[in-house]
Amino acid sequence: MSKKSHISETPATALLKANKIEFTEHPYEYLELGGANHSAEVLGQDPFIVVKTLIMQDEAAKPLVVLMHGNRKVSTKNLARQIGRKSVEPCKPEVANRHSGYLVGGTSPFGTKREMPVYIEQTILELPRIFINGGRRGYLINIDPQVCVKLLSAQPVNCALED
Repeated sequence: MSKKSHISETPATALLKANKIEFTEHPYEYLELGGANHSAEVLGQDPFIVVKTLIMQDEAAKPLVVLMHGNRKVSTKNLARQIGRKSVEPCKPEVANRHSGYLVGGTSPFGTKREMPVYIEQTILELPRIFINGGRRGYLINIDPQVCVKLLSAQPVNCALED
């Protein structure tokens, strides 16, 4: 596995730097459909602290971002109820790519092409640090989860299901 000491800047890292947010970079060998469990394993981390960025949509096809523990699934029914929508479902990959400006598997909640409401699983905010995508496949950054609230106005929700 080749290790780069620095990954070229992404819209996500540019936004974090512009806001003077400290983060560390963690490149890893990307595996198609490997997901958060793969990146956690390769980086020697608990998948619970590796946060997935999911682009979903409501019944009116309005996009939204859900931040979830790497080893949990989203209860779309609970999420919809908590955010006052009739339904929520994952976007198709090509639709998610269009909304975020990132490729699925490399989606960061920071620096998205389109501004979308962000919802974060409440227990993520109780963690001291999280690993989250830095805007490229095979590239996680380590940050304080409160940054998600500060920069993205992420709303806490309670919609995790055991994976």
